[in-house]
Amino acid sequence: MVRLEEYNILVIDENPDRAAIVERGLVESGYTRVARIGTSHNLVERIQALAPDIIIIDLENPDRDTLEQMFQVSRAIARPIAMFVDQSDASMIQEAISAGVSAYVVDGLRQDRIRPIVDMAISRFNVFDQLRRERDEAQAKLNERKLIERAKGILMKEKGLSEEDSYALLRKNAMKQNRKIYEIAQSVITAFQLEF
Repeated sequence: MVRLEEYNILVIDENPDRAAIVERGLVESGYTRVARIGTSHNLVERIQALAPDIIIIDLENPDRDTLEQMFQVSRAIARPIAMFVDQSDASMIQEAISAGVSAYVVDGLRQDRIRPIVDMAISRFNVFDQLRRERDEAQAKLNERKLIERAKGILMKEKGLSEEDSYALLRKNAMKQNRKIYEIAQSVITAFQLEF
């Protein structure tokens, strides 16, 4: 478990007074490694260079261009993101959530609320990150299974093998070459495609 003082937190805000409120709230909550930048150009590259663990975006009156830049950040950088805005509408909220913002707080920038909101953003990000990893693993396994099925079909057709014998041949070659079965299946598919 990461201790609070070990988190690198990045505050993105053009307004130094508002940023100071966020920074004080973070420091008083035990977060000691806090940096701040504005919403200028090359934001994604600058954030990637700083490599924060948590991003807090504070926008007084966000316009569409600024919001789009913030959403590019949330799409490009898989980190918990808490966004504070003074004004919003339903479409902005939906876009923020779709872009991966973990906590979207309208008209709620108070120093005493920062810690619970950051904690919630971290928890929500972790839950969704776990779901995303599980989805990606399931998708990868499904793709591997499809490769194996396709390779078995090729072996059955081209070599006259049964389904069991086709799988056994794939497995035998995988063990012999110290590779995964789906890798051998991909080789069979590639070899078959090269013949035609």
